[in-house]
Amino acid sequence: MGFSQSRSAVTRELVDKTGFSAEQIEHLHKRFNCISGHQPTIRRSHLNSISDLDLNPIRSKIISAFFDKRNLQTGSGGFVQEINFEEFLTIMSYFRPLDEDMDGEHIHLCRKHKLRFLFNMFDSDNDSRISLDEYRNVVEELLSGNPNIEKDSARSIADGAMLEAASMCVGQMQPDQVYEGITFDDFLKIWAGMDIETKMHIRFLNMETIPSCR
Repeated sequence: MGFSQSRSAVTRELVDKTGFSAEQIEHLHKRFNCISGHQPTIRRSHLNSISDLDLNPIRSKIISAFFDKRNLQTGSGGFVQEINFEEFLTIMSYFRPLDEDMDGEHIHLCRKHKLRFLFNMFDSDNDSRISLDEYRNVVEELLSGNPNIEKDSARSIADGAMLEAASMCVGQMQPDQVYEGITFDDFLKIWAGMDIETKMHIRFLNMETIPSCR
């Protein structure tokens, strides 16, 4: 079997595994090579050098998400040091737009898949809950680029959002009741009806050309 035939066979296998089209796999492979410097794997240092991420307030969390075993579907926690192209495709699958022709069940499953990725970004200690401290950290990072919002104000915003989440997911709480954090089921309730597409975008990867999630 020649090189081109072997490459074609690998591409067909990745099409079956990932749901991406052969054309899009070729496109993403070029992006992968550009990021990795034509090395077989991508490390954190490769993503750290991407200028389009420099101004993103949650840059560190986005980069960590690429190496999170939960997102790679290879473990329940912890991080890998590098990812190969197939693992890169696994991460990119979280950013594919929803197919307008999908039925309700598939839309629900695809949204759940995307929201699990976001939940993992918030749940930094991997205890299956987003604590107040974790939520504060994300909010403070998101607002860090706004010179008109001080850190104390950001913390107050996070506290208020957490109280709202508790009210939505637990209902009326007793004065001495402590809300231990947002579970994934809570997270699904909070995001119900929200537009997940505008939240799941990585500019430097030019996701406009990525096929719909199927």
